[in-house]
Amino acid sequence: MPDVTHAIRNIALVGAAGSGKTSLLEALLFEAGVLRAKGSVVRGSTTADFDPLEKRLQHSLDAKVCSFAAHGCQLNVIDTPGYPDFLGRTLAVLGAVDTVAVVVSAVNGIDATAQRLMEFAHARGLCRLVIVNRIDARDAHCERLLHELREVFGPECLPLNLPAGSGSAVRDCFFSPGGAATDFSSIGEAHTRIIDQVVEMDEQLMALYLEQGEELAPGQLHDPFEQALREGHLIPVCFASAETGAGIAELLEVFARLMPNPLEGNPPQFLRGSGAAAQTVAVTADPARHVLAHVFKVSIDPYVGRLGVFRVHQGTVRPGSQLFVGDARKPFKVTHLYRLLGKDASEVTQAIPGDLCAIAKVEELHFDAVLHDSHDEDHYHLRSIELPPPMLGLAIEPERRGDEQRLADALHKLAAEDPSLRIEHHAVLNETVLYGTGDLHLRVLLERMGERYGVRVKTRPPRIPYRETITRAADGHCRHRKQTGGAGQFGEVYLRVEPLERGRGFEFVDEVVGGVIPGQFIPAVEKGVRQVLAEGALAGYALHDVRVVVHDGKHHPVDSKEVAFVMAGRKAFIDALRKADPIVLEPIVRVEITVPSGATGDITGDLATRRARISGNGSLPGQRVSIAALVPLAELGDYQSRLKSLTGGQGSYTMVLSHYDPVPARRQQELIQAWKPRSEED
Repeated sequence: MPDVTHAIRNIALVGAAGSGKTSLLEALLFEAGVLRAKGSVVRGSTTADFDPLEKRLQHSLDAKVCSFAAHGCQLNVIDTPGYPDFLGRTLAVLGAVDTVAVVVSAVNGIDATAQRLMEFAHARGLCRLVIVNRIDARDAHCERLLHELREVFGPECLPLNLPAGSGSAVRDCFFSPGGAATDFSSIGEAHTRIIDQVVEMDEQLMALYLEQGEELAPGQLHDPFEQALREGHLIPVCFASAETGAGIAELLEVFARLMPNPLEGNPPQFLRGSGAAAQTVAVTADPARHVLAHVFKVSIDPYVGRLGVFRVHQGTVRPGSQLFVGDARKPFKVTHLYRLLGKDASEVTQAIPGDLCAIAKVEELHFDAVLHDSHDEDHYHLRSIELPPPMLGLAIEPERRGDEQRLADALHKLAAEDPSLRIEHHAVLNETVLYGTGDLHLRVLLERMGERYGVRVKTRPPRIPYRETITRAADGHCRHRKQTGGAGQFGEVYLRVEPLERGRGFEFVDEVVGGVIPGQFIPAVEKGVRQVLAEGALAGYALHDVRVVVHDGKHHPVDSKEVAFVMAGRKAFIDALRKADPIVLEPIVRVEITVPSGATGDITGDLATRRARISGNGSLPGQRVSIAALVPLAELGDYQSRLKSLTGGQGSYTMVLSHYDPVPARRQQELIQAWKPRSEED
């Protein structure tokens, strides 16, 4: 393979499930001579979908890197999942490429996933290409789809080739335009449109083209073509069929001759520092400078171990190189460098700027890590990619007692591989919750946990983190006395409880004077109070926004002990709470929902049944709207599936905690009746 940066092409195939990305990559590998025969998604024999679960579901579940040579170039093509549930895994790898190729089915057309990916690539400054696949299908509508692409994504969507023979072949419109017939439009018209769009980037070239009327060669157009791609002034459209191979050879040529190399794409957005103080830093694809690389994917194989896949942005990595991970003080040694082709890894002697390579068995590697060989780059990081937040929760516990550690190890490995997975342990509720981006996402995680790590779990919906608080001030008192024949126990506490503003938490105030409660016993009183805070006194939920003021009491010079004042403080607090009109609070979340404009009425109607308060809405590109609302978290348990049903899978939402409000009276009674408090011991 070429070992110069300008011969490298980094391209991600993205698009909706069923658009044919994996089959398209298989056809490209076959056309390039990498494969002797094309694999099949149905038979489970493709290069990219090698995971047993992917073969069973016949869909990609993770991004796969395939590096191969074609037309004198090294093509690093990443196949990505298409299901909306795995959008996070797709977006996570886009920091490693210069070109995003959005694959659209000529039968199914443009969907919400394709729109979202095009918008993301544009916002990230990545060059974009549209590949229309399945042009040979009986229900293909290539001409209509091209018009839709120009309407949705803009008039800069221009075809580099056109289908011919009812999709059995394609005709080039850029490199060597001829007069052959096409299924619609004409090669001459398409060629003229592309030239007109490209020469706008170069005034001298435009003058030459307009004034002298000279035909421009592809070589003359190369630099303005790349500039048009970088600035979003041109989005090329290519037609192909992964099934028959029509247009595949032409697509390989487009990848090699027209897509940007790492020197031509927009530079990576590296920052130094964190937060508002972070400063942009220049990174150049110079193989002689300090190493700067970015880990965009981590996989953990039971046999290979942890495999970190990274892109080199600057410098050269070789076996024996000493690299730091982030701001770590201790480097690790690179023992082997691998280039990937699906599940196969071949060893290489170096990785230059633009290369996508992998390192195995380095436990420090993690997603989004920056690798470097000098402490000058300790605080460098690539501008973060905003991944879809995991919103769907599932509480889990091991089926077999004693598997808690195995479960923890499995979750740790799954979280390392999946940037869209969030794991939380709620100590107050004593439960571990997996948060994913959808039903399929969580189902795949559970299946992998069982098949790969041998851990079976029981699942249930996560509990709602209700809270308790008080609504007025009240006094409490307890005299704890216990005589057991020997030394006794004695402690007496007078305290007052007061409500605080929401979000203030808990305050403990000592106003005891005259030593009626010796200072060494005040912490014991607070300990007893805090026991009740954690357990609750009304429905078993933690108490919040309460001030406790201890102002009086009594002690005995012999019988007063710490345990006596713990019990006295606890019971005095419970006594005060019963008089302070306690209530149960529920979490209210701020929800931002994005849906097609035609579904607005259904969404707002459904929100009304969930005790929601709609706070606003706005228009978005692509005939979509955003709806903002405040909704009780308890009403959103099934919202993921409901939103899919109402929008045909084209809706998405995010939520963040806003505040806590009192629950309705009926619900409060249900929660109180469901709680079985422990009996107090005398």
